[in-house]
Amino acid sequence: MLAVAMAWLPENFTHPGQVELATGDHLRPIRAADVDIDYPAVMGSRERLWAKYGEAWGWPPATMTHDEDKQDLAHHEAEIAAHETFNYAVLDEAESELLGCVYIDPPDERSPAGCDAVSSWWVVDHAAGGGLERALDEFVPRWLAETWGFRAVQYFP
Repeated sequence: MLAVAMAWLPENFTHPGQVELATGDHLRPIRAADVDIDYPAVMGSRERLWAKYGEAWGWPPATMTHDEDKQDLAHHEAEIAAHETFNYAVLDEAESELLGCVYIDPPDERSPAGCDAVSSWWVVDHAAGGGLERALDEFVPRWLAETWGFRAVQYFP
């Protein structure tokens, strides 16, 4: 699968590590070890996340367990290491709370012609409509253009 991933990223591409946000929060690649803060964030915002991602991804299922979430995060961690797809956790300064996620994926058969990447992000329910969500709305498109070099990103939904 790495050959597929390299088709959408330059061969020498190094994905960003920790990225500071104007809110004092930051992004960093998600890890399986984040499950104890990811699981409550996802399940606490499940209805809104299902409305956004349920039809396309079947996620997050109502019956998802802590262990299933850990397996999912381990899968994301492996994909990040292989540069296949990226999931960045949105974390508070102390990394004691996961506040959302930013996804960066290669285009697929549903993407418009010329699309460089597909991206989406979410925040936990208590941050929806607030300063963090607005900061991500402003930051992510600029970050994808300036740091990742993407010129035509499909934003999902």
